Amino acid sequence: MYEPKTKETDQSVIEFIEQVDSPKKREDAYRLLGIFEETSGYEAKMWGPSIIGFGTYHYRYASGHEGDAPYVGFSPRKAKISLYFAPGDEQRANLLQNFGKHTAGKGCVYINKVADIDTEVLRELIRESITFLKETYPDQP
Repeated sequence: MYEPKTKETDQSVIEFIEQVDSPKKREDAYRLLGIFEETSGYEAKMWGPSIIGFGTYHYRYASGHEGDAPYVGFSPRKAKISLYFAPGDEQRANLLQNFGKHTAGKGCVYINKVADIDTEVLRELIRESITFLKETYPDQP
């Protein structure tokens, strides 16, 4: 049976942010922490060793693969800051057009620093992702 690597942990979010090497990236992590908590309405929790996640939902794919994941999250990585939103949400591409400097993958959006993006669009991305996941997986607490 598949065992997901990224699970919610009891690790301290603040201790994790304090271990970020770059003072600028650490400052951005605290700024993102405030934006994500305020916008999502969820307390920050560590997921695995390096993802700060907000809220949780249970997914089950047609393949039978299932698990738990945060609604949204971010990780202040060495190269770039990774922002995690719902995979499959078609509204994301529209919102990203006005987001600012970024690159995007399947479920991640990568930024260099918070100053490069429109934080109001970030808030909209957070709200949209949570709404999309709650509609896609309605049997959530």
